[in-house]
Amino acid sequence: MKNLLNFINFGFFKRFLIVLFLFAIFVFISAVSYANAVSNDLAESVFRLHVIANSDSKEDQDLKYKVRDSILEYINKFAVNCSSKEEVIAIANDNQEELHDIAKKVIEENGYSYNVNIKIGNFEFPTKTYGDISFPAGNYDALRVEIGEASGQNWWCVMFPPLCFVDVTSGVVPDESKETIKDSLNNDEEYSIISDSESPDIKFKFSLIEFFKGIDFAKTSE
Repeated sequence: MKNLLNFINFGFFKRFLIVLFLFAIFVFISAVSYANAVSNDLAESVFRLHVIANSDSKEDQDLKYKVRDSILEYINKFAVNCSSKEEVIAIANDNQEELHDIAKKVIEENGYSYNVNIKIGNFEFPTKTYGDISFPAGNYDALRVEIGEASGQNWWCVMFPPLCFVDVTSGVVPDESKETIKDSLNNDEEYSIISDSESPDIKFKFSLIEFFKGIDFAKTSE
């Protein structure tokens, strides 16, 4: 009788472990799916500008900002009133040669002979904060300006929605720009993830996205 009870208890414990294991797998898959869905929605909603300095020297960093200002001044004429990410990307593509020439001119006017590369594509970014808006690490479409060796610190902003064209020195993105971001995302929760840094729940979701982003079950199973 005692052996029978032990066997029943062992069978129950074994079934419990199996259920617990299956539940853990379900939670993991759900977390990965959620993180990738939100990360993809954010990535599909923005187009970034990324300017990389030749080095971390003060002179090269100052040059980076001068190149940035000239690039923004030129592209602002066309992009500030765009209503979609696709419009901004099209403008960047159409003006890629002009952007190269503008950057090269600034470099030469400041006494340097660095090459400059203008690239439009999908690039990996670490977690970045712009004013009081944060974007999780991930791959984003961007206009990348590489100065010289492009081994120095970088500067970035969001060309669409048009955050590059607002003053965030105060550390706060204007409400109008926030509304543009909010409208370009799929739901209020996605917007709260990048804009609400106080809520513990939102902090957890942001961390969840950073931790699980990019896991592809199709690739890991190959």
